[in-house]
Amino acid sequence: MSEWKECTLGELGLLQRGRSRHRPRYAFHLYGGAYPFIQTGEIREAKKYIDKYEHTYSEAGLAQSKLWQKGTLCITIAANIAELAILKFDACFPDSVLGFISDEEKVDGDFIYYTLTHFQKELKHIGEGSVQDNINLGTFENITFPIPSLKEQKAIAEILSSLDDKIDLLHRQNKTLEELAQTFFRQWFIEEANDEWKTCKLEDIAVMQNGFSFSSGDYVPYEKEHLEVLKMGHIKKGGGLKLNPKKDFVPREEKLEKWILDKDDIVMAMTDMKDNVVILGVPAIIDESNKYVLNQRVARIYLKSNERLLNNYLLYIQLKDPDFIALLQSKANSGVQVNLSTQSIKDSEIIIPPMRIQETVGKYITDLFLKKENNDLQIRTLESMRDTLLPKFMSGEVKINFGDVNYYEYKRV
Repeated sequence: MSEWKECTLGELGLLQRGRSRHRPRYAFHLYGGAYPFIQTGEIREAKKYIDKYEHTYSEAGLAQSKLWQKGTLCITIAANIAELAILKFDACFPDSVLGFISDEEKVDGDFIYYTLTHFQKELKHIGEGSVQDNINLGTFENITFPIPSLKEQKAIAEILSSLDDKIDLLHRQNKTLEELAQTFFRQWFIEEANDEWKTCKLEDIAVMQNGFSFSSGDYVPYEKEHLEVLKMGHIKKGGGLKLNPKKDFVPREEKLEKWILDKDDIVMAMTDMKDNVVILGVPAIIDESNKYVLNQRVARIYLKSNERLLNNYLLYIQLKDPDFIALLQSKANSGVQVNLSTQSIKDSEIIIPPMRIQETVGKYITDLFLKKENNDLQIRTLESMRDTLLPKFMSGEVKINFGDVNYYEYKRV
């Protein structure tokens, strides 16, 4: 890698902190306008691009902030250190985020994203140890990164971006598949239901289990035979499972077998999380077996072997219905932290359509979930390929031979 040079981000483009001058930071007159306002949590949740937002600034909000252009690389420097994502629209963000705009004559923006992704663990380590983990701008300005020629940057970025583009397409397909399944459920199982359809309590057809309380001493560095701890943070706000949350691992020990999740198990958050992320009562379905072990305050739900009145997908689609979740949330215990009791979940009423309906129209819902599971498998394969290639490119173990044509050949050095 002798042809690669060590450069700071400041030598490759504009690096500045976001801006939020008003104190206190939350004042009603600053919000509700036309200017997207991105926060650290949204950067953490983004896969590569920030394509959605919850809050906006008004003209007053913009006046005490700064509008960053589409394509800006956002880098968190407080709370969630070194989380990265690229803006897909003009937006504001606070001073807990750095913005980087690449000089296109020196560096490719996508390449910088992948470079920082490669060094993300080291960047997080730099910010550890204070009362609240953070990296200041001055520290970040002094960090150097290995940078090849612009042509090689673009070649590397194009290969990795093509994988991310395919991953993004599959995620969007999955979103459509889930929306179709929800639409079919509401039409066929609610709007067209009649008196011959039965209902029963969830505990009549399913088993519910609480997770295990892990201590800090239980966690170990990743190794092949370790289990990922499934926490509430794995569950998405709208339902379903995040494929790449922050991971914690524990040894694969005999005592943990009771909490190892099986394929088609349903998990449900029993406690509200911080940062106003409402996932109380929201479910997700497990499409891989023997990978996860269940953490406390997450419920495991699976059908009784002798009560196969529904399949897992038809149960899951009911638990995921917004009206069902809202009703369940209304039964939660109030307090500093809002909780669902085990019994309130067990007492929930479940619709049991006639078997002929399940075998005809219900099959459409099942097929949609099977297609989604196949997409998830492809996503994991593509992510593994991308995550394998990235360090090999950065170390020079895999060299790209490129010429004037838009074709790249992989060659081991």
